Amino acid sequence: METTITTKMKIHKPASEVFEAIVDPEKMGSYWFSSGTSRVEQDKTITWKYEEYGAEGDIEVLKVEENKEIVFTWGETTVTMTFYETAGSTIMEVTESGLKADDSEIVNKMMDQKEGWVYMLTCLKGYLENGITTLRASLVK
Repeated sequence: METTITTKMKIHKPASEVFEAIVDPEKMGSYWFSSGTSRVEQDKTITWKYEEYGAEGDIEVLKVEENKEIVFTWGETTVTMTFYETAGSTIMEVTESGLKADDSEIVNKMMDQKEGWVYMLTCLKGYLENGITTLRASLVK
């Protein structure tokens, strides 16, 4: 049995701006990963790097529907980002599935992933709404 986590945040920008901040590696470097090897496009494998944490990993992009949805695999999980535009704002929903319910560390993994998505969405919101670029890589464990 697999477990899913979902995180949502309202961002006071149109879906096109929120979407572009995810798919454009230069913009993403202002609030999330330090770099990406290319733009997020369907059927691409992209390496995202977090220089501050000495980490990097590949994503395989399964689906991109402009301003509406991005789906990619990330390690053992699948991430779906959905963009719901409402009156000039966007509800961004991130769903991560594929965590194994019988994993002895499932609670810790779910909490860690949920924390990461809340943090990423908070940084994205600060960047898009207020131009804040100093939140990226500030999470300390």
